[in-house]
Amino acid sequence: MSNDKIQIFVNSIKTFLAPIWPLLEDERVTEVMVNRHDEIWVEIRGKIQKTDAKFKDEDALRSAVNNIAQSVGRRITDEEPRLDARLPNGFRVAAVIPPCSRKGTTVAIRKFATVQFTFKDYINIGAMTADAAQFLDIAIKLGKNVLVSGGTGSGKTTLLSVLSNRIPRGQRLIVIEDSSELKVDYEHVVFFETQMADEQGVGEVSIRDLLKSSLRLRPDRIIVGEVRGSEALELIQAMNTGHKGCMGTIHANSAEDSLVRLEALASGGDATLSEKALRHQIAAAIDIVVQISRYPDGSRRLASISEVLGFTPDHSYNVLPIYEIPRLIKQPDGRLKGEICPTGILPSFMGEIEDNAIPFPRAKFNKPNAA
Repeated sequence: MSNDKIQIFVNSIKTFLAPIWPLLEDERVTEVMVNRHDEIWVEIRGKIQKTDAKFKDEDALRSAVNNIAQSVGRRITDEEPRLDARLPNGFRVAAVIPPCSRKGTTVAIRKFATVQFTFKDYINIGAMTADAAQFLDIAIKLGKNVLVSGGTGSGKTTLLSVLSNRIPRGQRLIVIEDSSELKVDYEHVVFFETQMADEQGVGEVSIRDLLKSSLRLRPDRIIVGEVRGSEALELIQAMNTGHKGCMGTIHANSAEDSLVRLEALASGGDATLSEKALRHQIAAAIDIVVQISRYPDGSRRLASISEVLGFTPDHSYNVLPIYEIPRLIKQPDGRLKGEICPTGILPSFMGEIEDNAIPFPRAKFNKPNAA
C-alpha cells in the first residue's frame, strides 16, 4: 500500500481511536490493551501499566472496532465475535466482543518496530552475545531448519525477521503468514497472507493451503510466521524433503515444549500417520530451536539455542542446549544481570563449520568458568 493510502487510512481511523491515539503515537508504548471502554492498559519497556484513557461508552468502542474491521475487509459480528487483523500502518489488532468478552468489547493493538532490528541491536541491548549471534548466523548459512519458540509478546516475530535477513543471497524465499508482520529485506521473496471466508462462508485460504501451494512454486526456503495449526505437518514434511533452511515460530515455554506442541499441532494434519512416524519426522526435520523469553524486568532475551538430536532413552525428544542463560541476578535497580553462554556441548555439525572454513573454532563452545 502506498504511503498516501496509508495516511488516508490513519486519518480515518484516528477519529474512532481518538481516546487512545496519543498512546499509539507514544514511541515508548509497544502495546495498547483495552479490557473494556473505561479500562485501558499499555506496555512500556516490557512492563504493563494502567492509563487514565477511556472511551465514552461501550458503543463508542464497538464502533471503533467495527470501523477497523471494515477498513481492512474483515468483519466482527455476533456470529463471528473475533477479529484478528493487520492494519496498513503495521499495527496488529485483536478484538473480542460480547457475549464472548464478558466485561465488554476487548481490544489489543500491538505496534511493531518501524526500524528493522539486527543482530547488533540484540547484542547492544544484552539480549544475546556476539558469539551466540554468530552461531545463529552460521546455522542459517548452513541451511539448518530453525524453530523460534517463545511466549506471547516475547519477540518471536522480530527475531524471525532478523534470522530471515541473514539468509545468503541467491535463493528463493516464500513467506507465509496469517497477518503480514515479518520484515524480510531480501531480493527474491514472495509473501503470502491468509484470507478469511466471505459472508457466505466461502473463499477461506489457510496457512496450510498456502503452504501446499508454495511447495509447487520452487521455494529454496519456506518461512511460516507462526505455526499454530495442522499446517505444522506440511512444514515438517517440507523440511524432510529437501527444503533446507526453513523457519517458523511457535508458542511454547521451552525448547522441549516447542517440539511437543509441534507434534500436537501436526497430529491433526493426517489421521493416517502413526504417532511414531510423526515423532521421527519432527526429530529429523528440526535442527535448531531458539527459545526467546520475556523476563520479570521487562527485558526480552534469548534463553537458549538448542540442537535437536533424535530421542533420549526414555523416548522424549533429545534437545541439547548449545547456548543458555545459566542464571540471572537481580540488581538494585530491578534489572536482571546475566547473559547467554555456551554450555560446553559441541553442535553435531561442527564438522560442517570446519569444512566450510567458517572462523568459529571449537573453543567458542567451551563452557565459561563459574564466577
